[in-house]
Amino acid sequence: MGRHYSIGQIADLLGVKTHVLRYWEAEIPLVAPRKDLAGRRVYTEREVALLLRLKRLLHEDRYTIEGARERIWLDLNPPDQSPAARIAAVRRELLAVWSLGKGRPQ
Repeated sequence: MGRHYSIGQIADLLGVKTHVLRYWEAEIPLVAPRKDLAGRRVYTEREVALLLRLKRLLHEDRYTIEGARERIWLDLNPPDQSPAARIAAVRRELLAVWSLGKGRPQ
């Protein structure tokens, strides 16, 4: 089972406020953290990778939220990509997230 992160940890990692993360969740259906027994959001590594990609699209590539949503969807579901190529792309994103977390206190 992979590591899970709180909304505060993700906000610190991405350098955004927690209300921004909640807005992004509402706009990007692929980011849907489950809630723990206390009702707190719990993010998976996959969701962290999606949020990192979203932030890059919005802040660096200057996409609108709608454009970023479409770009992420196309990246995850390209019409002409084989399943093996899709798995490789997801693996690269996860490795990028993992490398960001190295050296940080657990």
